[in-house]
Amino acid sequence: MGAGGLVMWLLAALCVLFWTLMLERFWYMQRQFPAWVKERHQAWQRLCQEEFSNGWPRTVRSAWIAQAHEQLITPLTVIKALVALFPLLGLLGTVTGMVAVFDVLALSGTGNPRAMAAGVWQATLPTLAGMVLAIGGLFSIAHLERNARRALGRLSDQLRHE
Repeated sequence: MGAGGLVMWLLAALCVLFWTLMLERFWYMQRQFPAWVKERHQAWQRLCQEEFSNGWPRTVRSAWIAQAHEQLITPLTVIKALVALFPLLGLLGTVTGMVAVFDVLALSGTGNPRAMAAGVWQATLPTLAGMVLAIGGLFSIAHLERNARRALGRLSDQLRHE
């Protein structure tokens, strides 16, 4: 962590935040959301047993689907922003590392390759970390988003009125 500079610590903190949010979303989709869907499904069954001449059940259905979308899809925007931030912070690490290389060049010239190597290492390590975090984040968010869309589809299918 020390070799990558301050940017590595920032990447580590954002990685912890990212995985905390991801685990919360996975937990919500596995534990909380099914209970919410079950409650809505039972209420829908009671609602469909009554006779309505207007479109009131369709309005209720639309509102519940909008609520489900709000609960499942909307929180993913923060997670997506974090995934987009990872490579940008890696690039920031590259720039700060290259500044360190240029600083060594300015002080000692090109005759000190070991000092330059430390700056190059400081430049490449955050870039690598940012890209690895972004790739893992992209796969995770795609999986979570796919599951959320499937859950919305299942809810929509369960709330049908003939």
